[in-house]
Amino acid sequence: MIHIHSRSALEKIFPDAEDFRTEYDKGSSLRGESFAWQAAIKWDGWGTKPLRIQVDSPLKEHIRLYRVGNVPCELPAYPARHDSDYLSVKPGLFPDPLFPLSGSLEVNSFTQTVVWMDILVPEDCSPGEYPVTLLAEGEGESAQCTFTLEVIGASLPKQKLIYTQWFHGDCLAQWYWVPVYSEEYWSLLGRYLRAAAEEGMNMVLTPVLTPALDTEVGAERPCTQLANIRKTKNTYTFDFSNLGRFIRVAQEAGMEYFEVSHLFTQWGAGFAPAIYVVENGATLRLFGWDTPASSPAYREFLAQFLPALTGYFRRAGLEGKVIFHISDEPEKKDLEAYKKARESVLPYLDGFPLYDALSDTAFFDKGLVSNPIAATNHIEGFLQREAPGLWAYTCCGQNVDVANRFLAMPSYRNRILGWQLYKFKIAGFLHWGFNFWNSQNSRSRIDPYTVTDAGRAFPGGDPFSVYPGPDGPIKSLRMKVFHHALQDMRALELLESLRGPEAVKALPGFGGMTFSTYPRSPGSLLAWRETVNGEIAKHMAEKEQADG
Repeated sequence: MIHIHSRSALEKIFPDAEDFRTEYDKGSSLRGESFAWQAAIKWDGWGTKPLRIQVDSPLKEHIRLYRVGNVPCELPAYPARHDSDYLSVKPGLFPDPLFPLSGSLEVNSFTQTVVWMDILVPEDCSPGEYPVTLLAEGEGESAQCTFTLEVIGASLPKQKLIYTQWFHGDCLAQWYWVPVYSEEYWSLLGRYLRAAAEEGMNMVLTPVLTPALDTEVGAERPCTQLANIRKTKNTYTFDFSNLGRFIRVAQEAGMEYFEVSHLFTQWGAGFAPAIYVVENGATLRLFGWDTPASSPAYREFLAQFLPALTGYFRRAGLEGKVIFHISDEPEKKDLEAYKKARESVLPYLDGFPLYDALSDTAFFDKGLVSNPIAATNHIEGFLQREAPGLWAYTCCGQNVDVANRFLAMPSYRNRILGWQLYKFKIAGFLHWGFNFWNSQNSRSRIDPYTVTDAGRAFPGGDPFSVYPGPDGPIKSLRMKVFHHALQDMRALELLESLRGPEAVKALPGFGGMTFSTYPRSPGSLLAWRETVNGEIAKHMAEKEQADG
């Protein structure tokens, strides 16, 4: 006998799951929204059984099916740096990659096989209830489950939040064994950025210079520098044709904003990034770890480079769409070095804001970072200071109490971020790992299907949210759930625009929510969202009645 159980997208279903006492069989969605649910399938027989998987629904052409894969994780959480709200802190298998499913599936009697269903609700969808039936059949047996989706007659507003996950171009080139900026590379870049845009990402880290990120001191990552630079005596000339193509590919994929890779090294602005220049017909590494940030030669380079770069962005109509970075995650001990680095570039960046990821408010208090990106476990100080246009970020360090998207965390700790970003009027969100398929500090390459923690350096899942497929990206469950978080945020913005902020504040428990205090169950979040959708539906009905 085939057994099939419907589950919400907020449940991580492990291979040995057995407790399916309640079914998830009804939900609601706005127009233009990506709605998801899951089905756990198991067979009573012995060994494996091939099945045909079919969907029957009026929305059939808008439904995409995926098989949920499982990946190993040796470091689900840092010892002594985690709370009790993890699914497990022991090494094991965790559900995450979503493999496209074309209609056939093998199930067995030993473990659960999970199907993930995305319903991409069209903008012109008529309001009402739509049944979705998933049928599994093979060798004279069959089973099915039915989900009912109520479509609300209102559309999600455009996403206002700027959202970036750092793109690592060298990882893309290394995995697929293609030269950086070859035609094969450009094609892959477009596919990966399109996948990111589909899940809400609208800003991309742009390697005008090779990003000075996650690199062993004294070592180099492969060059991904977009700027072609020539030097004749003391004069530099710049060719931005590769940058132009990068921008075109990104915009065609759905990107709207661009962040220029950091102008100084990570964790303190101590040195220049590795920069390659053609001089006397030879390509040379002119700057790098042997170049202090205060180097007169590097400052002279920046004095020529930055005006040329910002001029290019202005001519391309991108002013207001581009930000710059000095150094990622500087600490208090780096205040003076950061100050000097900032002073050396500020005269050349008029109209282009500087943003950096911070934990210490001292940088904001001293006027060194007017656009802070605050770690969510240190964001309260920035909120108290009413930092204008505040951004938030997560990485491996946000591991106790606050929300994050580690493999071992329940999905509600991922999705709650949308509600928090809305409540505290956060303008942007950053995560460092879109496709970091390296060990810590890029000492070696890794296979993300077998190593999910950068070689036992970061909690599993932190380094990336997308896996490499044969010819393009394989999305993750975590990536999808965070997109649902962004959709929740947009639904809240819609409700506020229709009913006022009090309609949101009326949600039970919403007023007391902080970045570290929030509902700790899938049911609570699902109930919140259904209440929001219900209020929107009520407003639309009242408006229709009033209009006659």
